[in-house]
Amino acid sequence: MGCFWGIERFFWRLDGVISTSVGYTGGNTPSPNYEEVCTGTTGHVETVQIIFQPEVITYEQLLKHFWEEHDPTQGMRQGNDIGSQYRSAIFCFDEKHSKIATHSLLHYQKLVNEKFNNKPITTTIEPLDKYYFAEEYHQQYLAKNPNGYCAMKGLGVACKI
Repeated sequence: MGCFWGIERFFWRLDGVISTSVGYTGGNTPSPNYEEVCTGTTGHVETVQIIFQPEVITYEQLLKHFWEEHDPTQGMRQGNDIGSQYRSAIFCFDEKHSKIATHSLLHYQKLVNEKFNNKPITTTIEPLDKYYFAEEYHQQYLAKNPNGYCAMKGLGVACKI
């Protein structure tokens, strides 16, 4: 979804979300740091880990927010944030979540097609391998720096999952 600061803030505010953290995943460098990830050579993505209560907010509802709150058609960027570390991706713990995420992607692609004449979604759905916590100063960054930068902007397409 882009820079993890705004994404984390968005999700930690949702009822049923117990905890969030920011980190890196999806790459090939063990224990990467922010500077390494920013080079675009590690393959890692800035990521938000979300711990939630499924009886309060479902995985499907989290996916609805995921699709609506960013532009999943931008490829290796979100707004002014450019690079592979800002690509849109969903990392799944298991096959069940992967199937649900894939179904939601196909559903949202139809809605985007209706509004934007076949604009392809570039979001990848991948198994979660290793998640590396980002540096402490990145954790809940926008709570510590309320006027900090956030580039999140959706397409304006409601997801009806």
